[in-house]
Amino acid sequence: MKYLMYISKNYSFAILRPIQAEILKRKQHVVWFVASNDVDVDFFNEDETVLTTMDDVFNYHPEAILYPSNIAPTFLPGINVAIFHGFDAGKVDKRGNNDHFKIRNCFDLYCTQGPIYTKQFHLLSESKNHHFITETGWSALDPLFNYSQESEKNERPTILLCSTFTKHLSCADSLFSTVKKLSETGRWNWIVQFHPKIAKETVTKYKSIQGEFLSFVETDNVIPLLQQADVMVCDTSSVLLMFLLLEKPVVTFKNIDPKDYLLDIQAPENLEDTIEQALTYPANLMSNIKTFIKGTHPYTDGNSSSRVVDAIESAVTKKDELSQKPKDIIRQFKQRKKLKYWKGLF
Repeated sequence: MKYLMYISKNYSFAILRPIQAEILKRKQHVVWFVASNDVDVDFFNEDETVLTTMDDVFNYHPEAILYPSNIAPTFLPGINVAIFHGFDAGKVDKRGNNDHFKIRNCFDLYCTQGPIYTKQFHLLSESKNHHFITETGWSALDPLFNYSQESEKNERPTILLCSTFTKHLSCADSLFSTVKKLSETGRWNWIVQFHPKIAKETVTKYKSIQGEFLSFVETDNVIPLLQQADVMVCDTSSVLLMFLLLEKPVVTFKNIDPKDYLLDIQAPENLEDTIEQALTYPANLMSNIKTFIKGTHPYTDGNSSSRVVDAIESAVTKKDELSQKPKDIIRQFKQRKKLKYWKGLF
């Protein structure tokens, strides 16, 4: 089989490379296509093949195209596979609807992360036969479990600060002064990592306070940071859900839908005491986190990529069973405009 990895953000590398490894292990073929200037092409390895034009994609003629995104062009060869770029963090669209659980009529296969996600997509699909839904676990997390938490205890507690780019949801600016003050005490080590779309001025502020006990990290792979930290401070970014899967506490600032597996605060002055509470790993909180894991992503075997490839192979063999999707002319016109590809339209 021939696969194509379709990426538009740097975080896609960490999501798709575990699947690439599984594809190559099966001695199948895989190439990449960059659909955005937001991707740093220097992140590609020398042994990875990158197609540069739409004509290259059609000439390669993949049997499956993998998207760690919400939207996909429907005019390319092969089936479209939704891998997802994160978990549901409770964000809503302009109409107040959940922005994660949506059927946008551009995927043939949804590889869902866990029972809650599988159930929601089945409910959205109703009796329609436009796509397959297979629960596989999330490929990006395969490397997450490949380490021993017991063998990597920190001498000084490490706090990982992450933030979404959505300005009215972001904790970064609101907590800046408090984080600066706490980092200067030297009680804890701080690692700061933000969504790549976050405001540049916010990044500049945090870079300016780097020192012995605070580091700002720019990376396409957040997993090593999740493994290293003892507690996360966050807001409504879906990265906090990945951290919880390691059975570690998260302190959130004004989370839009704070659940019982989070320690949510409403004011910066409560940050220090709440971090101290989180570092004790309270029994009730940890029990709630385990319940969350069971519904969200119960797969800790590091084999989600294998299940993804199995699901894709099955979908390719059964693709003729799918009925035609409703056409989304406006969305697909925007995709063509973005890709500057008009062949076959008229």
